[in-house]
Amino acid sequence: MNRSTQTLLTEVAQSLSSPKSLCGLFHEHRDGDPLPSQPALAEAMDLCRAILFPGFYGKSNVNNQNLIFHVGVALEHLYGLMSKQIDAGLCFATGWSEVEAYGNSYVTAQDVRRQKACELTREFIERLPALRQTLATDVEAAYLGDPAAESYGEVISCYPVIKAITNYRLAHELLLLGVPLIPRIITEMAHSETGIDIHPAATIGHHFTIDHGTGVVIGATCIIGNNVKLYQGVTLGAKSFPVDKEGNPIKGIPRHPILEDNVIVYANATILGRITIGHDAVIGGNIWVTEDVAPGEFRTQRNPITN
Repeated sequence: MNRSTQTLLTEVAQSLSSPKSLCGLFHEHRDGDPLPSQPALAEAMDLCRAILFPGFYGKSNVNNQNLIFHVGVALEHLYGLMSKQIDAGLCFATGWSEVEAYGNSYVTAQDVRRQKACELTREFIERLPALRQTLATDVEAAYLGDPAAESYGEVISCYPVIKAITNYRLAHELLLLGVPLIPRIITEMAHSETGIDIHPAATIGHHFTIDHGTGVVIGATCIIGNNVKLYQGVTLGAKSFPVDKEGNPIKGIPRHPILEDNVIVYANATILGRITIGHDAVIGGNIWVTEDVAPGEFRTQRNPITN
């Protein structure tokens, strides 16, 4: 006799709820602990773009007379969104489960965490003016590096690199502030939108651009200097993953390339390992590079050096 549907559903529910099947896959909710929201973070990134590039994003009726009003309103809204999302990110960090004592009174870990989230949000917002200055150099690099670009406005409105690098630079500042999880969500949102995958932990200098952009991968420990240009399909990745005694990858060690100032990497080049591409070097398309490249060298398929 066949089992009833209800019996089947009960058995499957029990199987899917067993601790063994959930190892590493279950985040247990605690009352008062929020979860990050991708829609809220998407709204926050839209606000950041409207603040950093007013008139191109956000309200279309911005002018010199009402600019400070629109920016002020957007900043206030951004503060509310990001403080909640940073609070949610902190829930994934250790150290927030203990009660903190203040004199003769006690406050919960949730209170301390929320206060920390507000402090981090203020520090993040305080960094926006400097971040805009850096993004202005990225816009300039994209415009000057593409003969087809007719204006800065076209670059800001249309070029995927500006969306990707904006999310990256915002996420990178959050990561430097010690915010867990949220930076990675922000860069992965841009990855889904543009096809450009930049880890928030990478270090990227000013006047950075990516032409076309689809398929570009920049690893977590990459260090990229100033005035660097990449083309579509470029991978700045790791050659190997050292493992510990248990065979697990050792995390946190430098394993991605260093690109010094004024480097150009053409389409579909793959640069692997902790190697250095010297300043003013040019890497041709469709080539694997796994050893250092001297400053000013022009590396192509005709003169590759690999292990």
